Amino acid sequence: MNWDDIGFLLSKNKYNENSLIVEIFTEKHGKVSGIIFGGTSKKIKNYLQIGNKIFVNYTAKSREKLGYFKIEIYQALSPFYFDNHQKLSCISCAMNLIKLLTAESQQNLSIYLLIDDFFNLLKKDDWIKDYIFWELELFKALGYDLQFKDLVDKRETGNKYQYVAKSSIQKKIIPNFLVEKTQSTEDIETLKNGLKLVSDYLEKSILKPNNLNQPVSRIQFINTLK
Repeated sequence: MNWDDIGFLLSKNKYNENSLIVEIFTEKHGKVSGIIFGGTSKKIKNYLQIGNKIFVNYTAKSREKLGYFKIEIYQALSPFYFDNHQKLSCISCAMNLIKLLTAESQQNLSIYLLIDDFFNLLKKDDWIKDYIFWELELFKALGYDLQFKDLVDKRETGNKYQYVAKSSIQKKIIPNFLVEKTQSTEDIETLKNGLKLVSDYLEKSILKPNNLNQPVSRIQFINTLK
């Protein structure tokens, strides 16, 4: 089996002194694991930054056996954020979520295009808010559609209003931007609250039913929001 494709690097782990086992989310073949021989060499390792877009040639004896990649850089994306710890942490978080939640060798063009969208949103001023909605789009592409507007009651007090979760025993406030979507917010505590609500959904509806744990990279990203 041999094919060429373009994909995003999701993970890399040392295989032996000179080689790596990597996972790449490709356009036509979905998430694929394989060995890069010589992946620790100076010539190649600079390409292998998590999130980078790479051209791959994949060879395997059969679908059941781990194959190997030959790679070339297609688009260096992560190096633009080497001096931005928060965005670099977000890249690790996003790629780890895709690695964790997608099945091996199943094409999903929606998710591939979402990765392109992810790197575009990092260029925006309100990228944290857009990232939260990006996660919700990722869950939707995987079959888990969360619409906050269907889960809240709107309560008005004077000239102000807030959204409260319908099913919560305690009064759980849902940030307005999660319901109205177009509303802008730069308040970091509001954004953190929104991200943590999405974390609760991820934990209860996706991770626990599939015996998965919350990715450490996601917790680390949330901790950078100060």
